[in-house]
Amino acid sequence: MTRISRINQHKLLELSAKSRHTEAMKKFASTRDIIIHTGEFEEAVRFYEKVLALPVTMKSGKLVGFETGSFQLFVDGRDSLRMGPVFEFCVADVAKAKQDLLAAGCAVVAEDASVPRCYIKDPHGLVFNLTTS
Repeated sequence: MTRISRINQHKLLELSAKSRHTEAMKKFASTRDIIIHTGEFEEAVRFYEKVLALPVTMKSGKLVGFETGSFQLFVDGRDSLRMGPVFEFCVADVAKAKQDLLAAGCAVVAEDASVPRCYIKDPHGLVFNLTTS
């Protein structure tokens, strides 16, 4: 195999991977938000604000956001959920995405339209929220 054919083959593989990625992104796109739910809200906020020195991006009662650079971390002490981290995917239609995910073996962990929250656990253990843009 010549150097040119190796380069061309590599470019084809690269384009093929990008195409698959682009197709997936049409359906699910991650946001920058990651949330943890904790019963030790004040201690968690103190840790991220004082120990890690992350800048606070928002405060609203028992919900505080921190900028990390790559993502925005939210500490939530509003309810009895105790989990994290929870990633977030943006979809065009939450109900349709939820239906498709349940059919694929996922499970609803928590749901509350007033938040809005639709936490899904995939068959491999990853928990994420579904939201719309």
